[in-house]
Amino acid sequence: MFRIENPTRLRRGLLVPCLLVVVAFASCSSERSQPTEAAAQKTRTPGGGIAVAFVIAKDAEVVDFSGPWGVFEYVTVPDREDTPFTLYTVAESTAPLRVSGGLQIIPDYSFANAPPPKVIVVPALGADPSPAMLAWLQKQSTSTELTMSVCNGAFVLAKAGLLAGKSATAHHGGYGLLAANFPDVTVRRGARFVDAGNVATAGGLTSGIDLALHVVERKFGRDVAEKTALSLEYQGQGWKNPDSNAVYAQRPVSTPEHPICPVCEMEVDKTTALTGDYRGQKIFFCSAGCRKLFEASPERFPVP
Repeated sequence: MFRIENPTRLRRGLLVPCLLVVVAFASCSSERSQPTEAAAQKTRTPGGGIAVAFVIAKDAEVVDFSGPWGVFEYVTVPDREDTPFTLYTVAESTAPLRVSGGLQIIPDYSFANAPPPKVIVVPALGADPSPAMLAWLQKQSTSTELTMSVCNGAFVLAKAGLLAGKSATAHHGGYGLLAANFPDVTVRRGARFVDAGNVATAGGLTSGIDLALHVVERKFGRDVAEKTALSLEYQGQGWKNPDSNAVYAQRPVSTPEHPICPVCEMEVDKTTALTGDYRGQKIFFCSAGCRKLFEASPERFPVP
């Protein structure tokens, strides 16, 4: 029988819709006034939990950061009343920005005023990281317990120099490009996540949930991680096995019938794909961007 050990920890269920109604009613009667930046900043100041900074930027992948956010949000530790993790977002500025799917987010902090984190989460971004982002990561990572990426957020960590000499993984469509651009990184194909001590990388998208659960286990033990997964109704077991993305372990083989883009390793439709010539051989590309990267340095990418 399910028993609520501590009602004050209840965050979901019948109470939430009721609270939402009250909040919505109060919002309608408050003339939609906007708090000052000083007041808003005061309400967002982290408490005493483990500070987790989620780095975001325009077109950042929602699942990459919302998955780990949800995991850390639901962690409870026996004999402890407070929430063990304190979560906040940080970006170039606190101006509203849109991430993947059009979701609008107002970052809690800018890189200039963000509190020092103990954990940093970096999702896949829609563009190259800014110099300010890289500088902030380089500075903060010297004092964090863990800097972690999800999906192709690994490219951000690599550009910041945080993966040099380490093993790492990324979205399976980024294996080849990560290896080509950063030869000092050992790319682990088929890894759900790679824990390299003070730096960790997750595979694509939902792999970030498993890495976050692994972080919970690393910090508080298997029982707490199990209870967190149970609270989330999460059935995945990848957090217990870092090699559980084995379906992506082997590089796809390009054939004349089923060509593979040599850059991102995606299968392409030869009737519509962009093409190029390399050493007298016709190469198929999924996009103009991949073709441009290949043509700039074809020797970095294996071809059949």
